Amino acid sequence: MQPFSGIRVLDLTHVYAGPFATYQLAVLGAEVIKIEPPNCPDMTRDEGSSEGLNASLTGIGYMAHAACKQSLALNLASGEGKEVFLKLVATADVLVQNYAGNALDRLGLGAEDLEKINSRLIHCSMTGYGRTGPKSEDPAYDLVVQAYSGMMYLNGWEPDAPPLRVGAPIIDYGTGAQAAFAISAALFQREKTGIGQRIDLSMTDASLMMLTAHVTETIASGTASRPFGNEQPGRPSNSVYETADGWIALAGYTVPQFSALMRVLDYHDRADEVLGQTKAQLTQSAETDRGLILARIKDKSAAVWEEQFNAAQVPAARVRRIEETLAEEQISSRSVLQSYGDPLAEDGPDKLPVAAFSFAHSGPRLTGPPPKFGANSYDILTELGLDDRTIQRLAESGDVVLGTT
Repeated sequence: MQPFSGIRVLDLTHVYAGPFATYQLAVLGAEVIKIEPPNCPDMTRDEGSSEGLNASLTGIGYMAHAACKQSLALNLASGEGKEVFLKLVATADVLVQNYAGNALDRLGLGAEDLEKINSRLIHCSMTGYGRTGPKSEDPAYDLVVQAYSGMMYLNGWEPDAPPLRVGAPIIDYGTGAQAAFAISAALFQREKTGIGQRIDLSMTDASLMMLTAHVTETIASGTASRPFGNEQPGRPSNSVYETADGWIALAGYTVPQFSALMRVLDYHDRADEVLGQTKAQLTQSAETDRGLILARIKDKSAAVWEEQFNAAQVPAARVRRIEETLAEEQISSRSVLQSYGDPLAEDGPDKLPVAAFSFAHSGPRLTGPPPKFGANSYDILTELGLDDRTIQRLAESGDVVLGTT
């Protein structure tokens, strides 16, 4: 039995952060029902490189976090749609939503309203800035929160350079991971108390947690760290260098690792000397040591250096593109990528990222493909006790979309 078997999650989220959170619950056995407005599917459903998948509203941007879920297209703003939704809430363990501000509260579907129907419900609200404070009603996406949280000014090479975004939507995924953790903790707590929980999760707060060391230093000094790009000041052994055929990242962070790094580069005297120096002395000689590394690092390829440094227990990696990483034997030996069944399209992915961990037994796994829009509407409504005539009327009124599997 998987950890969340028997747990029903209502997923009212869209884009990346929320869907990633519920996806992590789904691959661990939760029954996740993704609920979308009939006239406004998740915007990622038509995003990605496959035109065919985009046209069928199963775009690659959507697929990335949608496997193992069910799809219900339901209008929460109509009287009958709201009635159906409340019936579903009564059966749920968790509800996750990332509507801006108090949008659901204005529909009479806020946490307090839902608790009256299901006191054991765990309600997780994911917003840009949280449900309190002067910006609680402001909309946000990953890029905006990167700007607001100070993250963009930590990137780049020069203190006065323009701000630089992190390429991947790192705050979305960090927020999603925090949400999955918070929901897991709330479920564990419910086992002890028997009552539900309200989770107020902010993308901005998640960003600050991801910047914990920088935030703590800024609180102490009053000034944020300056951007330093790929070259860490005072630590030449913790930087990125150009080799004979590409780039390599070195992380000889400890003194023994720094010594081993110098020995691999055939600076044996310096390797011995490093072991007897203080941090202050190493900082003073940083530029000299960087010059020594630069003098030798272009003599060999990145792949050769990677092998030699790692053999000496110096963390090192050739800088790869994602397609190179995915071709590595190390990745195929793990379970992070799994097949979801027959590919949905010839130009679509045949595998999806699942989880960053594995269990000895009953761990994360894919149990089905990403669902088409409204694919499970009929079965879910039938389970709630609606007859075919009622379901057909809801479909004709536009309150429900009956998709195909």
